[in-house]
Amino acid sequence: MPTPPLPTLTIAQSAPRDVDVLVVGLSPEGAVGVPTDIEQAYTNRFATGVGDLARSIGAKPEAGSHHTLPAAGDGPRVVVVGVGRGESGLEDLRRAAGSGVRHASSLADDTALSVAVSLGEGGTDTARAIAEGALMGSYHYAILGVNASGSDSDAGIGAITVVEPTGTNSNLSNDAEVVARAVVTAREWVNSPPNLLYPGSFADDVRELVRNAPVSVEVLDEKALHREGYGGLLAVGGGSSRLPRLVRLSYRPRGAKFHLALIGKGITFDSGGLNIKPADGMYTMKCDMSGAAAVFAATKAIADLRLKIKITTYGPLAENLPSDTSYRPSDVLTIYGGKTVENGNTDAEGRLVLADGLARAGEDNPDLMVDVATLTGACIVALGARTAGLMASDDETANRLVEAAKEGGEEVWRLPIPSETRAKLESKVADLRSTGTDKSGGALLAAAFLREFVTEGTPWAHLDIAGPAFHDGEPYGYVTSGGTGAGVRTLIALARSLVA
Repeated sequence: MPTPPLPTLTIAQSAPRDVDVLVVGLSPEGAVGVPTDIEQAYTNRFATGVGDLARSIGAKPEAGSHHTLPAAGDGPRVVVVGVGRGESGLEDLRRAAGSGVRHASSLADDTALSVAVSLGEGGTDTARAIAEGALMGSYHYAILGVNASGSDSDAGIGAITVVEPTGTNSNLSNDAEVVARAVVTAREWVNSPPNLLYPGSFADDVRELVRNAPVSVEVLDEKALHREGYGGLLAVGGGSSRLPRLVRLSYRPRGAKFHLALIGKGITFDSGGLNIKPADGMYTMKCDMSGAAAVFAATKAIADLRLKIKITTYGPLAENLPSDTSYRPSDVLTIYGGKTVENGNTDAEGRLVLADGLARAGEDNPDLMVDVATLTGACIVALGARTAGLMASDDETANRLVEAAKEGGEEVWRLPIPSETRAKLESKVADLRSTGTDKSGGALLAAAFLREFVTEGTPWAHLDIAGPAFHDGEPYGYVTSGGTGAGVRTLIALARSLVA
């Protein structure tokens, strides 16, 4: 998979004179970020300023509002986006920038547009957030087939200038681009059709992604998995002719004092196995590798940012299909390291591959382990489609992840792992069951299961991104339809915090 292209990014104190589209904000007090010469041009042409003209055609300060104004003479088209009614935080500005750039993209004909985003001054953090939102909002998944080129929608955005009147440091553009590129890389993987992205091809893509980065890569095929005892991964992937893989990435910069292990669920397609899903519930199951996409993309970004933190990343990759070689409910599986599991449901496969990954990652003696997975529909029921569930071994670890998510601009909510949950995993034929004795608290039960494979005393956090990983509605903010890249920014922000 080629890394999806991004527009060129520039941070400047003023908008270029030849820009095609200018994105500005609208607050309850009026227009935000409108250059003086643009405001004067609109007053001369329409006898009113940008803010009043925008309101006259229905523009509102609310997030998600966007309207295009007619050009004032030879100047650029102006897109006005709502920045909210209260004080605009960094995430509000990310979303406004993404919405504005996405809307500007719809104005392109057969030539890529240059866009300037001017949402007022605020310093380095503000400019970085606006730049990230603008770049993420420019992404779209390219059409496959005879209509793949030449359509109006393919022109899009060629260049983005973020206007920051106070000036910024020279590393800002690179930082924003690295983060945005990681997010859209994860999106691209999630959006790829499952006949093109399967365990072997996914592993090849990861090799290509880190080829020029200071990251080593190791891929275990089915023979190595058998030899080393990855019973969960082999069972889940055993029903497909496209056999499982385990990808291990290692980033070891000099001077690193903290070791972070990342584990991501990589089910490239989940039919449910013998406990097959209903047809409507299966269509979007190409997104069940979103956790692996997140940890792979985040690792590459952390390396590109040259953060001084040791990273070991595991992506257990499998395709969960029914066949005469599928694993069954009531099978007893031996997970990496020797612990046995009575399988309760072949559609609860993610926890089995993560168990292998967690058990293996523990041998690396990390200071913190974080797994990311589209693990349970129960988490969507509890928290909705835009908020990830967070479960952790202790309060300090949970707080670290909450702060990292806030810094990255992602929504997480901590859930408990009640002490009584472990009893639901008791088995009469193995060390534990993979599923519980009833359907209550499914997300919490899954986390309790995973905790059994974390090395005792190692801080650990589990991010259930089943809700926010895939968006099948209309785009909003910087989020396009399809894969969202959920978890990537949280992991990057976490790594930054651990070397601060």
